Amino acid sequence: MFGVRVGAVALVAGLLALLIWRVIDQGRGAHLVSLIREGKKPPAPRFTLPVLWDRSDTWPEDSRQALQDGRLSPRELRGHPVVVNFWASWCIPCKKEAPLLAASARTHRGQVVFLAIDVQDFKSDARRFLRQFDTPYVSVRDGSGSTYNDYGLTGVPETYWIDARGRIVAHYAGEITAAQLEEGIREAERSK
Repeated sequence: MFGVRVGAVALVAGLLALLIWRVIDQGRGAHLVSLIREGKKPPAPRFTLPVLWDRSDTWPEDSRQALQDGRLSPRELRGHPVVVNFWASWCIPCKKEAPLLAASARTHRGQVVFLAIDVQDFKSDARRFLRQFDTPYVSVRDGSGSTYNDYGLTGVPETYWIDARGRIVAHYAGEITAAQLEEGIREAERSK
């Protein structure tokens, strides 16, 4: 009987610790978004994610070598402005903005790195989506959801603009317009 009580207390303590960790972990992402909203330029959270779609047609030549090991980290993209778009194949707004992102990547070919991060999705559905929209830039997969949390996402799509030094200069939650996309790129390009 004593062993059952000790086990129950240990289970409750473990669940409480997990809850506290989860609240703290989610708070980091919310804090990041808050800093961006205040006009600060926080460093982009680190990640190393597997490449889901290795099409780097529009990337600057010197950025393409980052794909050699099949994994990608934002540190490998420093030196160029980066547009990071979180998406999923089942997301209706993601389907609406996909042609816009592809067109902008082609317009900024060789100057701006476009990077898609697939979340909460099946690999086969994601690849079908990327083929359907003839996506001319790389997509990685956040299978664990850790990058999703680190960036403070509330859903998909969400877009971040990162300057050449690896700092986030702008963020937009929801389906972006062409004007918003281009304004974010200009902001990332002029950030010093």
